[in-house]
Amino acid sequence: MNIKKNSQITELSSHTLRYYEKIWLLLNIMRNSKGHRDYSAKDVVWIEFIKRLKATSMPLNEIKMFADLRSKGSSTINDRLKILEDHQVRVNEQMNNL
Repeated sequence: MNIKKNSQITELSSHTLRYYEKIWLLLNIMRNSKGHRDYSAKDVVWIEFIKRLKATSMPLNEIKMFADLRSKGSSTINDRLKILEDHQVRVNEQMNNL
């Protein structure tokens, strides 16, 4: 799907999608024969996951670390789990403070 359709589905602006690609949160976005972005269903799932992390106030630099590890494959699962667990602790602390 093109960037406009992906923007509608994910409720992120085209600018944000391009920015995420620029900072390597979105990797290997396919291009059609005209060079336009062609997002897959897997790309949409990953974008929705990024949105959930942002909704919990995970800083973009941590999401980037998670994305970098994700790109390295299943050998990084424990490291990614640690990032999520540490973030969960911070979210729980914030909820308790509120």
